[in-house]
Amino acid sequence: MRWRGERESSNVEDRRGIPIPGGAGGLGIGTVVVAFVAAWFLGIDPGVLLGMLSGAGAPPTQSEQVARDSGGAPTDDEGRFAAVVLASTEDVWSDIFRRSGAAYRPPRLVLFEQRVDTRCGLAGAATGPFYCPGDQKLYIDLSFFRVLSERLGAQGDFARAYVIAHEVGHHVQNLEGTMEQLQQARQRVSETQYNALSVRVELQADCYAGVWANHAQQARQWLEAGDIDEAINAASAVGDDRLQRRMQGTVVPESFTHGSSAQRVRWFRTGWESGDPKACDTFGRG
Repeated sequence: MRWRGERESSNVEDRRGIPIPGGAGGLGIGTVVVAFVAAWFLGIDPGVLLGMLSGAGAPPTQSEQVARDSGGAPTDDEGRFAAVVLASTEDVWSDIFRRSGAAYRPPRLVLFEQRVDTRCGLAGAATGPFYCPGDQKLYIDLSFFRVLSERLGAQGDFARAYVIAHEVGHHVQNLEGTMEQLQQARQRVSETQYNALSVRVELQADCYAGVWANHAQQARQWLEAGDIDEAINAASAVGDDRLQRRMQGTVVPESFTHGSSAQRVRWFRTGWESGDPKACDTFGRG
């Protein structure tokens, strides 16, 4: 992926190195892991769950608010790469929204280390990348990309770009009202039914990532041989069935919250091949 020299988004907050008050006596690694596993299998927003476990539901102190809102532009290669990908999603979705007669409000991307304070609660690195509808921000500890590469076998620049584009897909859903509908459904359906809805939401975000890849390639011609395969491999690596098999040795489909590897690959391909958000009807097409 030829990304150097491309525009970098100004909507990036680099909070790496900014301490979060209470870190020394906060969440232990065991709590974080338990929270992440519970969140993954129960369909609970990991940021919210971690917040409940750490008492983050209380209003932030002044020092916590400063830490939450601080952070300049990244200067290292990893951070600048994320800023370039985010800038590309801004261009693509702004154009798509404009053609439909709407205005796109881009999200902000927060880069953090170990622990971060969000409107959805406190989150740790083990949460993985996530989107918080409450503040319309994406949160990524860039160490996740090393996990993606070294432990899950999903290597390459475009694997990382897919992850960022997927989270931006959740922001698009938030603007469309899909995220709000999902939260409303939580109150009236069973856990199994809610998990099934959550899968549809995640698969649509995968499809939206594919839509972005299609339009970004048309605009920049920046993909190199094997880049799309990197994204597809990443989508497969984070399928519920593959992760469950790695973590617990068995697969429990009714507990899926993100979709199987095959489903995730299928919907990314749908977005990539069509370039059309309307093709991403995961709720109607299954």
